[in-house]
Amino acid sequence: MRKVPDILATETIARTRLFRVERVNLRFTNGAEVQYERLPGSQTGSVLVVPVLEGDTVLLVREYAAGTHRYELGFPKGVIEADEDPLAAANREIMEEVGYGARTLQRLNSMTIAPGYFGHTTHVVLAEDLYEQRLPGDEPEVLEVVPWRLRDFAGLLARDDFTEARSVAALFLTREVLAGRPPP
Repeated sequence: MRKVPDILATETIARTRLFRVERVNLRFTNGAEVQYERLPGSQTGSVLVVPVLEGDTVLLVREYAAGTHRYELGFPKGVIEADEDPLAAANREIMEEVGYGARTLQRLNSMTIAPGYFGHTTHVVLAEDLYEQRLPGDEPEVLEVVPWRLRDFAGLLARDDFTEARSVAALFLTREVLAGRPPP
């Protein structure tokens, strides 16, 4: 295993309400010194939740995405609060965004987005044995909940508004987990 470079110095070079940009001075084991810029991310990370209703149906949400300036279809997601573990955060997020809680929560994987410059981790959680439970959320408008049958997996992947990479990866993870189970 390669030794990671030594961090010689870090400096915050920009800050917004949501992001902090750092300049990182590094020395690699071969002596090369370089500067990188990164968004270090939060200490807690976030969750992306795949709520499964009746074995074959997942619940998606359609919400406005400022980065693409359009409405995107994806799985519920949100930041893990300082006092939460990922499973508790996942359950809270689906109560806020889709109006269900889950009796069974399973961490499927953790993933990063553009780890070359973004230090954020998302924990993908499968939520099953759902029950109706709504909590107030922080979204500026009510999210549209879209049930989708997994048997139309290809149809979901073909949609122009289902493009968020974490949601696509979570869909594949969920399909693999559910395919490995005996039918109900």
